Formats: sequence, C-alpha cells, structure tokens
Amino acid sequence: MTHVNEAPTTPSTPGQRSGGSKVELDRLVRVYGSVRALNGFSLTIEPGEFIALLGPSGCGKTTVLRQLAGFEQLDSGRVLVNGQDISNVSAQKRDMGMVFQSYSLFPNMNALNNVAFGLRMRHQRSAQRLKKAAEVLEMVGLSDQTKKYPHQMSGGQQQRVALARALAIEPQVLLLDEPLSALDAKVRAELRDQIRLLQKRLAITTIFVTHDQEEALSMADRVCVMSKGRIEQTATPAVLYRHPNTAFVAQFVGVSSRVPSRLIGREVEIFNQRCAVRGDEDLAGRSDVDAILRPEDVAIAADASGIGFVTHKSFLGATTRLVVQVGETSVRVDIRSDDAEDLEFGDRVNVKIIARDVLVAPHVDATATP
Repeated sequence: MTHVNEAPTTPSTPGQRSGGSKVELDRLVRVYGSVRALNGFSLTIEPGEFIALLGPSGCGKTTVLRQLAGFEQLDSGRVLVNGQDISNVSAQKRDMGMVFQSYSLFPNMNALNNVAFGLRMRHQRSAQRLKKAAEVLEMVGLSDQTKKYPHQMSGGQQQRVALARALAIEPQVLLLDEPLSALDAKVRAELRDQIRLLQKRLAITTIFVTHDQEEALSMADRVCVMSKGRIEQTATPAVLYRHPNTAFVAQFVGVSSRVPSRLIGREVEIFNQRCAVRGDEDLAGRSDVDAILRPEDVAIAADASGIGFVTHKSFLGATTRLVVQVGETSVRVDIRSDDAEDLEFGDRVNVKIIARDVLVAPHVDATATP
C-alpha cells in the first residue's frame, strides 16, 4: 500500500535507524454476521518492537492487521499511532508498509521500478526515487536483480522485492501478513533471518501475522497468542514457552502432552508422583485434571518392569523424540540421541516427571464423542 499526496521525504541511507512508532489497539471489535472476529482486542506495541500475532485460522490475527492498515472499518474501538487516533483515517493516508503472502508485484515492472512505485506515488523525483530503490534493493541482497521482472525471479527473490517496496517509503509501521508461507523451508528460514536483521537495523515497529509457531518464536520480541478474537497471552518467546498461562497456549506453542492426573491441594499427582501446580487458575472443587507436560518435563529409563513402553521414535539430530504409552495416555519425551540408540518399539521404560512445577487444566475426556 502506498501513501498518497504527502510531501516528499528525504531518503535515508541503508541502515539508518529512524526509530519506531508506538501503536495502541484499544478494545477493537469487528463482527461479521454472527461471528465476532475481534472481541475487545487490546494491545500496545512499543516503538521499534517486533511483535507476532500467532494463532489458528479464524482466530482474528489477520483482521487485526487489516484494521491497523485501514482496509476495514471497526465496529468499535480505536487505533492509535504515536498517540494519534487514526481509526477514521483512510488506508492510503496511514503511512503503513504492507507485505502480503502473494507478493503483489507489478508484472510489467522490473524490480527497481516495483520498489520505486510507492516513492513515485509520493511524488519524489525520478532520480531520487530510483536511487533510493536501488539502495533498498541492495539492503535486501538484490542489487544484481534490479532489471529483472517478477517472472524472472524466484519466490524468495520476489518476496524480497515486496519487502524492499514496503521499506522504501519509510513507513511508520511495517505490516507482514504471512509473507513466508508460500516459500519452501530453506528459503523461508533464510528470509525470516533477513527480515529480523533488517527490522532491528531500521528499528521499525513491525507486526507480523503467522500461524507458524517456529517463525513467531524465532523472530519476534513478543508473541501475542490469539484465540476466538481475544488474546490468550502476550509475552517474550521464552516466557511463552516456559510459562504458558493457559492450556491453549501450552498446546499451541511448542509440543506438549495432556496427561489425565489427580489434583491434591496445590499439587498434582502424575503417574504416582507429586508435583507443584503452576499458575493460579481456579480449580476449586476439581480432583480430575489434565497435566500439560513438555517433552523436556519427562525423563525415561529402560526398565523391564516400567509403567510405559515405546510406541514411536523420531530422530531430530542431537535429540530424539520418543512417544511412550502409559495406560491409555501417550507422552512425548525428548532425550539425547546417543541415549535413544538402545530404545526400540515395544521396549518398557520407567517414567519420571522432572519438571519443578506443572501447568494443569480442567480434564478433557479424549475418548468422548462430540
């Protein structure tokens, strides 16, 4: 998207840090028929912060981005940038740079002119805008691709051009709508590292929408996990993984196993072992709960009389992930690959909970039919 009828800006040199803008999303509500896509969504994004909106399809994350960009009208709530309410400002005047999943490049323009397009709409002189476009293309590693047209470039190169086009106008806020999902795994990993490096270098406030937890955890300063138009938890990647507030977050971020257990006061009994309960969820009156265990929360050892047996084994490099069946419950366990060499399908093992405390949630009967 471009910003129309604004005074020309002086191009900065690649790597210049201009500082970011503060973004405040205040009680956003957006309703489509009977569906509340956003249900009182509030989030503050600090200047220069890179925040990821993470959640399953239909959770409202793209709707947040569209409201911020001005592509849709809010039913209620406010969007503020640097304290200024822009809720009723048209999209072309919001000074946002947006990168889409589908690249959205002009097929009849080469890379240089694609990047310069937003600057042309801002009425910058030809020599000035082409110079700036070339600088930004160099910044994203495409200085040798300036004369190529989109059909002559790979998907990763096209997405770099789309990113350069968004950055060239020096927007207040950069919006990324699942920009890596159409790329293969290797290119996706390379480009996410480059986006993060550029974002830190330019100190531009960035909101990144993704359903890929690996992308969110590896790129963002903070991750906002969403469900049904609301925020489940917003935290740094490390806090989100190690201390999820809810069972939804624990199961959506990272790998976990849900183990039927028994609540005894502020302890939970798992496989005849007691652990402290993490968090302050009100479980008064409950005895049957589910413990949410990460693979590293559990240790196993070969034992002919052990309570579980190995049902699956996946080599992951330095670690190997095993699935251990204990009664009717499957538990994922990560161990060193050297230690996993002697464990095979059907081998019996002892299971020990090594977590200091454990997140618990109301019991869900996995065998119940809807």
